[in-house]
Amino acid sequence: MANPRVSLQKMTSEEYERTTQAREAEVVRELRASMSEEEAWVHTKAGTAKYLPDGLATERHHLVVAVDGNGVPVGDAWIGPDPHRGPDATDSSWLYDINAYPQFRRQGFGSAILAAAEALVANEGAETLGLNVFGANTGAAELYRRNGYEIASMQLTKKVAAS
Repeated sequence: MANPRVSLQKMTSEEYERTTQAREAEVVRELRASMSEEEAWVHTKAGTAKYLPDGLATERHHLVVAVDGNGVPVGDAWIGPDPHRGPDATDSSWLYDINAYPQFRRQGFGSAILAAAEALVANEGAETLGLNVFGANTGAAELYRRNGYEIASMQLTKKVAAS
């Protein structure tokens, strides 16, 4: 499938609960490279509480399901204010999470979801859309590069041992 298009629809409460659980589990899995599982869960739950204090109803956050032209859900995304800017900044938005469902990966839907997210924030007045990607997630990093995203900063870590 070449260049599919998607539309973004607000998540239902059930979709929000399911995607939040999946997102948190994935973040914990990634954080396990640098901390214990217990610490990773505490950190992840605190992040959700901080950035989505009202869950699905959190102001200025878009928790959306991406559907193809036939209305089939192909992925989801969480888009909101840039956490590195003040809470009132509107010229920069942040892609907190993006997910093409497994059966729709490698078919162009990741790029389609990105394009829809970019259009959404541009229509709201944002000039940039930022995001983070874990270093081990090379597939996502390549998706972002293919879609014009550039490295703005880089954080590295190394496990060390006492001698």
